Amino acid sequence: MAHLLLIDDDSALTSMLATYLQREGFSVTVANDGTTGLKLALSHGFELVVLDVMMPGMDGVTVLKKLRQVSDRPVLMLTARGDDIDKVIGLELGADDYVAKPCLPRELVARIRAILRRMQLQQQPDLRLQEGPLLLTPASRSAMFNGIALELTGAEFSLLWLLVSQAGRIVTKADLSQQGLGKTLTQYDRSIDVHISNIRQKLGKRNDGQHWIEAVRGKGYQWLRHL
Repeated sequence: MAHLLLIDDDSALTSMLATYLQREGFSVTVANDGTTGLKLALSHGFELVVLDVMMPGMDGVTVLKKLRQVSDRPVLMLTARGDDIDKVIGLELGADDYVAKPCLPRELVARIRAILRRMQLQQQPDLRLQEGPLLLTPASRSAMFNGIALELTGAEFSLLWLLVSQAGRIVTKADLSQQGLGKTLTQYDRSIDVHISNIRQKLGKRNDGQHWIEAVRGKGYQWLRHL
């Protein structure tokens, strides 16, 4: 049974969501403010944190920023509907996904399960993927590049795994979103682009000046094979 931490100042909403999530087989702990939520997230072994952006006192962005300084635990952000700024900031700070409020509990459960499915790669201790200077190990969700550890979020690792496993071939944004993030790509969804931008910054450029991950206009992205 996956243990979830739900951080949101709306007590009526958290009560409803906690009840629904428990019926779906999850164990749920609730915090109604950012300070308490951060303390719980840092001191307990939750499989995933559901975190609201807009809270009085310590808001969700601050909680995420402080959590990411010491933990790569999966975080799903709850944002105001249509507030792309919050979504982009959250993804840049290392959120694994986001859901716009008000949301259907069924959608929230689907997103949570998608993230947890990605985490199942960690249950294959002997699996490795080597491509040039990059070594990916799903069991520890770790990446080594030129012998140096890369700090990746769960979503970044999943997207990088997809691209590297199909090195030299274009992977569409739709496939990256569905297979990497567990959600259908919508018209104005920039989450893939934000995640890829973050990965590029961490990898740096190749000796020929190109990015390791090439954008193919109107199609998607591809990992360029080692020179």
